[in-house]
Amino acid sequence: MKPFPIVAPPLARYEAKHFNFAVEGKVAMVSLNRPERKNPLTFDSYAELAAFFRAAAHEDRVKAFVVAGEGGNFSSGGDVHEIIGPLTKLNTKGLLDFTRMTGELVKAMRAAPQPIISAIDGVCAGAGAIIAMASDLRFGTARAKVAFLFNRVGLAGCDMGACAILPRIIGQGRASELLFTGRAMSGDEAERFGFFNRICDPASVLGEAKSLAKTIADGPNFGNAMTKRMLDMEWAMSIETAIEAEAVAQALCMQTEDFRRAYRAFVAKERPVFEGD
Repeated sequence: MKPFPIVAPPLARYEAKHFNFAVEGKVAMVSLNRPERKNPLTFDSYAELAAFFRAAAHEDRVKAFVVAGEGGNFSSGGDVHEIIGPLTKLNTKGLLDFTRMTGELVKAMRAAPQPIISAIDGVCAGAGAIIAMASDLRFGTARAKVAFLFNRVGLAGCDMGACAILPRIIGQGRASELLFTGRAMSGDEAERFGFFNRICDPASVLGEAKSLAKTIADGPNFGNAMTKRMLDMEWAMSIETAIEAEAVAQALCMQTEDFRRAYRAFVAKERPVFEGD
């Protein structure tokens, strides 16, 4: 039986329209690039980012992603003039189409097998904070301001999975405060809460994120993808079910050539060079 054909553009040749994109070895860089407006999102950029990360599920050459913003800010969220204004004129169906489309971006990021690291400086608000939240790891700066500010524009805090994912990262009480008030977390507070994995200098935050992405990309990629998937799936499992699921997942990893390659390297007292097979 022939493999099912999957048509997806190779990301190494991807030409982004609404963000900057580059591949450096096994690591892909995604940069939001409207610095004059603090990198807001538009209808088009939401849709393209979602399609881009969906395509990543079929990409073998890129092993990790780094997401950042241009001009000293991560993202100010949905563009007030290009998104918020038009939304006030839509009917219920149109609004639901929009909210489902924005949620598709988070689904795509979580479904991508590659680990995603966000490098966060300056403003990280609204949908920008959601993109950071949907990443697997977050490096930030002390001057960063992270705000889930949906209630400040008359909406609920339950946007794009925030009520499901944010408590997993920082805890229910802290997430509740941020989603009820819309206030900003400082960089130091974000690190203390566990939202940021690391605080970096503004000049080095992108470089440090790239360095970790390269380290991850050089690892056992099938195993990394399995770790990401199980981290998502096991939140809804009992401990017994999770242990059984991990037994199956680890048995699959033990069938990879990377596993055998690591054993041979250990015996030879060498460092394994993983190839993702």
